[in-house]
Amino acid sequence: MPLINTKELLLKADQGNYAVGAFNVANMEMIIGAIKAAEELKSPIILQVAEGRLEYSPLELIGPMMVSAAKNANVNVGVNFDHGMTLEKIKMALDLGFTSVMIDGSKLPLDKNIELTKEVIREANKFGASVEAEVGRVGGSEDNSKGVSILYTDVEDAKKFVKETGVDTLAVAIGNAHGVYEGEPNLNFEVLENIDKVIEIPLVLHGGTGITSDDFRKCAKTGIRKINIATATFNSVNKQAKELYENDKKTNYFKLNSAQVKGAYDNVYKHIRIFGSENKD
Repeated sequence: MPLINTKELLLKADQGNYAVGAFNVANMEMIIGAIKAAEELKSPIILQVAEGRLEYSPLELIGPMMVSAAKNANVNVGVNFDHGMTLEKIKMALDLGFTSVMIDGSKLPLDKNIELTKEVIREANKFGASVEAEVGRVGGSEDNSKGVSILYTDVEDAKKFVKETGVDTLAVAIGNAHGVYEGEPNLNFEVLENIDKVIEIPLVLHGGTGITSDDFRKCAKTGIRKINIATATFNSVNKQAKELYENDKKTNYFKLNSAQVKGAYDNVYKHIRIFGSENKD
């Protein structure tokens, strides 16, 4: 299967009324584990890395691995640059062959967010890549460095934004938050339903870690076509590595390699089945 434009994956998901998992990766082992799970379940998948994580996973190193893994996979794989903050890194991701980029202008006034998104779309069009943006404000923070309060997406703002930018996908804020939730997640499905009624492009849910399986399924039936998972996969990888060292005092690097692959595989496999994309490739 070829490396595929992320928009194509999500339009197909829209027709089939399911969601595609977008899994943040930080190293080769996580890439291998994620692709393995997708291939076993015959599911499309999106690999992504966030700009806020590039200190640990330099884009010039992780990016080519992600693109190569997608090109060699037996299922359709999109490669997305998550939470892009600078045009420099977004252009770099496009040059590396990413099939979509996200520009996060959610902290800006709406008109400034529109202006910035249009600039990114012009650049992405040169590469045939799709663009994701965000209206409203998802809570927490991508790198867990600070707590950001949630600001629900306003329906009229979303309508204006999509109309004026022509963006391909839209991330919405419905009570979701990045990182680990403090208490139980409380998604506002009335907000989501109202947005879904007036926005025709695929919707995106950030901050997936900790949301219940039932709420994920409800999101996937209410216009959410891309669900981001990061922290849960990192935690699963960390758990496998920790258990390895606790149970095998004479372990070596190659066992650690396998443990990390398994950690990513387990979490991606679990979420693919929840999102409904199994056997949809």
